Amino acid sequence: MNTAFLRLAVPALAALLLSGCASVFLVDNQVQSFPRWQDRAPNAGVPAAPQVYRFERLPSQQEANARGQDELERYAEASLAKLGWTRAAPGVSAPWAVQVSASVVRLPHAPWESPWDRWGPYGYYGSPFALPGRDYVVTGSGQVIFFPPVPRFETPYYQRSVSLVIRDAASNRVVYETRGAHDGRWNSTPALWTAMLDAALQGFPTPPAGVRQVNIEVPR
Repeated sequence: MNTAFLRLAVPALAALLLSGCASVFLVDNQVQSFPRWQDRAPNAGVPAAPQVYRFERLPSQQEANARGQDELERYAEASLAKLGWTRAAPGVSAPWAVQVSASVVRLPHAPWESPWDRWGPYGYYGSPFALPGRDYVVTGSGQVIFFPPVPRFETPYYQRSVSLVIRDAASNRVVYETRGAHDGRWNSTPALWTAMLDAALQGFPTPPAGVRQVNIEVPR
């Protein structure tokens, strides 16, 4: 094979692969779902799409963070629409009531990271002769210089979760519950929350039992 062609083709292929990998962000979610469709009525089956629902809110969702709840419900509405479930128009009754919630815990660093850092801008504590795992350096004259640890530069880490509950409007019984959790450094964006809700609703209305990992790719 022409070696000149290889010299050109291999870097081009590598660049293409790297650009493809960099074009998406992987949102990995831990998901667990609990279908209870049979609880709404004797011999009740799994509802087939299309279906119509309305959102309902807890008192805290109505007052403390109404704007944030509006946004969260818009994301949930988009995810449910992909499954054939449509939000009822204002004032129109619906056979299903949906409640969606989310939580965020902001940590100063990832759980596995130490709050202390021993690395400097020029290597280990600014010394090209220092080694990882040591808190001292030895000078050419044999003198030992100790360096105390310093606080790690803060790179926030987020633990996020979403929950979606569906009730039978007539009986007020919970017929479906699902939860999704994602940890990472990505700041809050509509794409992130939508991906988490899509993951939590994967397999709807008859998801597999137990905890499972659902990965959603989001364009950068």
